[in-house]
Amino acid sequence: MVEAREHEEGQLSSPSAPPLVSIVTPVYNGARYLRECIESVLAQTYHNWEYTIVDNCSTDGSTEIARQYAGRDARIRVHENLHFVPSVTNHNGALRQISPASKYVKVVFGDDWIFPECLERMVALAEEHPSVGLVSAYCLEGQRVTCAGLPYSTEVLSGKEFGRRHLLDRLYVFGSANTVLYRADLVRSRVPFYNEANIHADTEVCFDLLKTCDFGFAHQVLTFTRIRSGSLTTASTDIGTNFAGMLQVLAKHGPDYLTASELEARVERHLIEYYRFLGKRIVMGANQKFWEYHRRQLTGSAYGFSRLRLVRGILAYWSDALLNPKETVEKILLMRARRRAINHGDRAEEVLAEADVVGHLGASETARALMFRAQGR
Repeated sequence: MVEAREHEEGQLSSPSAPPLVSIVTPVYNGARYLRECIESVLAQTYHNWEYTIVDNCSTDGSTEIARQYAGRDARIRVHENLHFVPSVTNHNGALRQISPASKYVKVVFGDDWIFPECLERMVALAEEHPSVGLVSAYCLEGQRVTCAGLPYSTEVLSGKEFGRRHLLDRLYVFGSANTVLYRADLVRSRVPFYNEANIHADTEVCFDLLKTCDFGFAHQVLTFTRIRSGSLTTASTDIGTNFAGMLQVLAKHGPDYLTASELEARVERHLIEYYRFLGKRIVMGANQKFWEYHRRQLTGSAYGFSRLRLVRGILAYWSDALLNPKETVEKILLMRARRRAINHGDRAEEVLAEADVVGHLGASETARALMFRAQGR
């Protein structure tokens, strides 16, 4: 481990000072956006923080950028992994670097950033409501505001009630780890903090925490999540890992939030949607990697893999396709174009952004345009 600076606990925390916030940024080859990320931390209106950047053996200059900032500000330090580790493992390693004096923890991903009032608003809400264990807020995801759904008058919700509403009403306001603030004692109480076997560990941990604490929400856009090709989020969306992730949540945490009949109905609804998704991807020509992932996830789940459900999913998709043939063909063209765009590296963000004009041009015209752009024409 290499550190640019030692902790300066005496300067960062005192009885009269506001609560200390530990900020962590796990990064791997994030040089393109890392400066923007760090500058967003430096621009915070809340000043009592310490910041650790955990570099996962980057080769693109990320380490040097982090060291430059650490050399200028005593609150910033750099931790360099001796060996490359998987993404979620690196996130857990970053959380192990938090100060023992901190009261709150904020994750800021290296390709994302936070708005200037992020820490101030989140800490204020948590301080006003000591029962709150995690705080979220609206998130700007690309050009779209997400994490909406709570009434404006609701700032605090019981953890159990929020968990129920998330599962039954799909009230999804967690966002990613970049979107939320954690209470530090909850982070320290879990080793490891994130389940390294689950790609959606940031969602799973929220369900775990909310069994014993309340949920807070600041009604302001406080974080930014970048949409880009090659990221874990983009790959996850393309493969459809959210279906398997929710199945894990229902099996592991559903009994703590739902009645037996509610859980049975929710699982059935999810399995119908999951297999319809798989049926659709069969028609559209999913690759071997896709099938290996979903077969493994279903086989290893509490509900198993069902060929009968898969057949029903295919038939359900074809039934919809026969009723809306033009729309189905357009969707297939668009999905294939988007998939091809994802495979074209740095150009993918620009190409994918053009998919938003579908409503103006029509899906078939947009799909053809995306194909030409992906091919470099």
